[in-house]
Amino acid sequence: MNDKDIEKNRYENRAKLLLDNNKLYYENKLPKYLNAPYLEYEKAHIKYICKQDKVLEIGAGIGTYTHSLLKTGAFVVATDISPSSIKIIKKKYKEYSAKLSIKVADIELLPFEDKTFDVVCSAGSLSYGDNQVVRDEIYRVLKPGGRVIIVDSLHQNPIYIVNRWIGYFRGDRSLNTIKRMPSLKLIKRYRIKFNLLDLYFFGSIVWLIPILRIFLKTKMIGRFIDRFDTLINTKYSAFKFVVVFNKK
Repeated sequence: MNDKDIEKNRYENRAKLLLDNNKLYYENKLPKYLNAPYLEYEKAHIKYICKQDKVLEIGAGIGTYTHSLLKTGAFVVATDISPSSIKIIKKKYKEYSAKLSIKVADIELLPFEDKTFDVVCSAGSLSYGDNQVVRDEIYRVLKPGGRVIIVDSLHQNPIYIVNRWIGYFRGDRSLNTIKRMPSLKLIKRYRIKFNLLDLYFFGSIVWLIPILRIFLKTKMIGRFIDRFDTLINTKYSAFKFVVVFNKK
């Protein structure tokens, strides 16, 4: 069994456990001080998605951010490599059945015709496939001028890189996902095929949170982190990023 199959099985087993326990609305709820990039991601949905659009969500997981896409009124095709995750999405959003299609799909081999979608969205899924293959698949299924909206971790800050490797040695991460985690170099590679519309960086001092908790209340930590990000260039030290492209 190769690394990709091991990752797939691990992911499927987690989703199946949630499904078996009927935890359809289980989410990895983040502390408020880590919400900024995801709020920006959802703002991009409002800004760049129209009701008449056909939207593809890759690596949808159990549909944590599918709801934000559905609220735009667009037709959403939610995909994930895990059949159990897809079942959770189907049950969770059954009231949106007229505006939602779900499909098991590998982000490296999307089962759609060329130029099918107006928008492709991804929340934390880029590291689950070969970077160049995923980029080219997104490009292929997008219509000319179509938009790409992404939120993901940035593999640039040495502190976060070390922490992720610690997670790998503890068995919490796979080697492949670390190697394929997005970097500034990957964003640059996307700009070969896409025009850059928006790019935001977040969380340059997230690693300081254990210390900040000593001096600040929880609701103040997020304000402090966000304020710090606005005062310095977080490009090389960011924890997360949100980017929007359109197809050339």
